[in-house]
Amino acid sequence: MDVQSRKLQHDYRLYAQRAVVALFVAALAPVASAQVSVEVTPMRVEVKAAGSGQYTNTVSLTNHDKNPVRIHATLYDWYFSKDGTPQYRETDTAMPFSAAAWVRLNPVEQVVQPGASGIVRFTVNIPAGTAPGGYRTAIMFDFGPPGAEGVIAKGVLFKSRVATIVYVTVGSPKPAVELVDVQPRAQAGQVPTIAATLKNTGRVQVRTRGQMLIYDKTGTLVRRVTLPDTPILPESERDVIVAMAEQGQPPLPAGEYRVELRIDLGLPELLVGETTVTIGR
Repeated sequence: MDVQSRKLQHDYRLYAQRAVVALFVAALAPVASAQVSVEVTPMRVEVKAAGSGQYTNTVSLTNHDKNPVRIHATLYDWYFSKDGTPQYRETDTAMPFSAAAWVRLNPVEQVVQPGASGIVRFTVNIPAGTAPGGYRTAIMFDFGPPGAEGVIAKGVLFKSRVATIVYVTVGSPKPAVELVDVQPRAQAGQVPTIAATLKNTGRVQVRTRGQMLIYDKTGTLVRRVTLPDTPILPESERDVIVAMAEQGQPPLPAGEYRVELRIDLGLPELLVGETTVTIGR
């Protein structure tokens, strides 16, 4: 693997996101179901603070079904496993970079009528003396019928839930990320992928941008692929998986290819890594 650095201008962008959660309400005998849809927006909130202070935001919850829905909000700590799977757990003040202790929710529980929207306000109180860094928490929304803790069907308790992720960046911490490895991964019958292992040694989260360039054995550029927008949390390591074909692109012909990743993490320079891939017939 060859890792280099090249200069690149960069900027930061915020993305509005939405999620629709399906809740299946079941009767006991016989078992029947009706789908309830709740739209949660945004799915990600980024708070940028110069230092200590109070910051208030809202999350909107829209009930698109004909039945009322009970919504309960709870704070959770969370992190990513190396493969990018989010891991949630009950709040713990000892967890590094947790912002859960700073956040207050209002209301914690509410019933949203059919076709109506509810609002959950959350206030972040950043304590004086907080070290610059990227902190985080999650607002977990549980959904159920009014007056019930969950939905029981055939003796099994069901509960639908979705989380809004909250990032709190305090001060101006400098990113520090290393490109540790670049390796091809392939499974029979699937588009080949490239795994870039990134190690964030800094105190603030970063997000990937950039391109994957694919060259054939003659050195001709045959494809460009946009890298996914992937968060890398402070003091963590994560694999970023990039397919060698975007949606709608045909498979590459059999042959040998040189693959170059150009990764923009908001650093003064671009991280560059490369590997070779052989695609069989």
